[in-house]
Amino acid sequence: MRANPFSFAGLGNLLALLAVNGSLSYAFFDQLYFGELPCPLCLLQRVAYVLVGIALVLNIRFGAHSAHYGWGILGCVTGMAVSLRQILLHIMPGDAGFGNTFLELHFYTWSFVGFIGLIAAQAISMMLPSGGVRNHGWFAKALVIWFILLVLANVFFTLLECGIGPCADDPVSYDGLQWLRQRFGI
Repeated sequence: MRANPFSFAGLGNLLALLAVNGSLSYAFFDQLYFGELPCPLCLLQRVAYVLVGIALVLNIRFGAHSAHYGWGILGCVTGMAVSLRQILLHIMPGDAGFGNTFLELHFYTWSFVGFIGLIAAQAISMMLPSGGVRNHGWFAKALVIWFILLVLANVFFTLLECGIGPCADDPVSYDGLQWLRQRFGI
């Protein structure tokens, strides 16, 4: 008897990785298209999304495992703490907040909501039978490749923005370019 190739837990991991990729892509698009450079707290939220994404990739590639979900949930809790910190920094009346908005909420607020959704998705996926299926086809491979490319692009542009060292609290230019020019004569 053949194993059922469909797995609700596997589908949950794919949808959660799609959400992570969408969040990172939108933030990256906003950075490049609108010139909205991420602040240090925004970068930490991206790191938390990357941690969640790595956990999901491990589930997709090697099968669902409680340790993978644990790392993903820790990434979500970290991201929630950072985004809540940023929300609380701008909660005073008259404070316009930091950065652009989407549907009248700042990205860090959406990030908080996104991390709550990712925790719920991972908790539900943990309760569903995985079926032992590890190969999810071309869609899973495309999502994983998309995720890897997003991580590499974010690392590259973070180095351009910050160089090697702390990032500016209110970034307005890619200061890392100056560091590269001084260091490598570019």
